[in-house]
Amino acid sequence: MGDGRAHAPAQVMASAADLRRIALALPEAYEDLHRRRPAFRVQARIFAMLGVTGETSLFTSLGWDNVAVVKLDREDQLNMIAAHPEAVQETETYGHHGWTYVRLEAIDEEALAIVLRLAWTHVAPKRLSRAS
Repeated sequence: MGDGRAHAPAQVMASAADLRRIALALPEAYEDLHRRRPAFRVQARIFAMLGVTGETSLFTSLGWDNVAVVKLDREDQLNMIAAHPEAVQETETYGHHGWTYVRLEAIDEEALAIVLRLAWTHVAPKRLSRAS
C-alpha cells in the first residue's frame, strides 16, 4: 500500500479443474471413471482420482470434491507428507502401497503439479517416464 514494504503474493490454492488440467497435460494421460469417480490414467494404470461428494467407497476421504488421491512411490509419499503435512496424507487403507490423499484447498498449483508428476512417473511405462 505504498509503504515501501514488499508483500508476499497471496497463495492460490489448487482446484479440481487444476488437477484435471495438469494431469491431462502429462504424456499419454487420459481421464475415465473408476467407481464413479474421475480417474486419470496412463497405459490403463491409475495415477490420480478426484473425490466426489457422497462417494465414500474405496477411500473414505474421497467422499468430498476437494480431495484427490494419487499413487506415489513410498519414498516420494513420505517426502511429500513431510513437505506438505496439511495437504498430503496417507490414505487410511492402502497407504502403505503409496495411495495418498491430496487436500486441494491446502496445496498450491505448483506443489500439486509436482505431486502429479511423481504419481504419473510411478505408474507410467519406463519408456514414457524416461522420455519426459
